[in-house]
Amino acid sequence: MFHYILANFAIHVQLNDAETARLVSVLQHHVVEKNDSLLQPGSVCRHVWFVNKGCLRVFNRDKDGEEHNVLFCPENWWASDMASFSNHAPAYYGISALETTEVFAITYQALEQLYVDVPKLERFFRILSQNGLSLFQYRLNANLSKTAEERYALFQKQYPGLEQRIAQKHIASYLGITPVFLSMLRNRAVR
Repeated sequence: MFHYILANFAIHVQLNDAETARLVSVLQHHVVEKNDSLLQPGSVCRHVWFVNKGCLRVFNRDKDGEEHNVLFCPENWWASDMASFSNHAPAYYGISALETTEVFAITYQALEQLYVDVPKLERFFRILSQNGLSLFQYRLNANLSKTAEERYALFQKQYPGLEQRIAQKHIASYLGITPVFLSMLRNRAVR
């Protein structure tokens, strides 16, 4: 049950048996049905989630209520609204399941205690945060400087196989284009 999440931690830190047991003791396992939410914009984010199976989307709503996908979190990805989680403030982002999704959750209080009990985990989450900031900066730059075709190619590279699993409207929202234009891009790519 814990194979994927422990392998994810092992990318950056090596935990001994006691540290692994301490980590596993705070993990909360949940199954989120397709279209159900883990976090609504405006609520306080109380967890970080690891996607064991399935796919989440992180999105925000504009003043007209239209949703804009900013990140997809398939297997082996982490999801949260970090500003809300860290500052106990209302979330800017929402998080919902694009397919039935199995996650492991860690609460803020449990994570803070893990940093004390297993200091290696503070290093892991620092690296995770640095990687997330790098991804955010790269995505922001791509949205400002790349064409829709280039953004689509980057999506396909970053999320291999995801295109066949989620609705076209979600991909279009992520790319900042309409579903009709996405269909045109797909047709051009096939030719």
